[in-house]
Amino acid sequence: HVQLVESGGGSVQAGGSLRLSCAFSGSFRCMAWFRQAPGQEREEVAHISQGGAGTYYADSVKDRFTISQDNAKKTLFLQMNSVRPEDSAIYYCAAGRYRFGICDVSFWGHGTQVTVS
Repeated sequence: HVQLVESGGGSVQAGGSLRLSCAFSGSFRCMAWFRQAPGQEREEVAHISQGGAGTYYADSVKDRFTISQDNAKKTLFLQMNSVRPEDSAIYYCAAGRYRFGICDVSFWGHGTQVTVS
């Protein structure tokens, strides 16, 4: 039974930092963070392939966010630095297969709210 449980969301001032965590069960070739703001489509923020060999960041978060994974603790992280109001969204943890540089997601968490003011 696959479970993805996000935590670490909350309110933060612009320019500050926040770290999201996702506790997961199971084993996946790829794990990712997505986000969805009100009235907007869900977008991929970052992904990391098994072993960390392949990573991806959306242009909007490059050089500010860092995705990492602790397999021993079965936890995925998203370190968010220099946050902006436009980073406000519900952030979702996701997992699936890794194909041709794309994270093919099959499983989703329930999301955690991030609000930047």
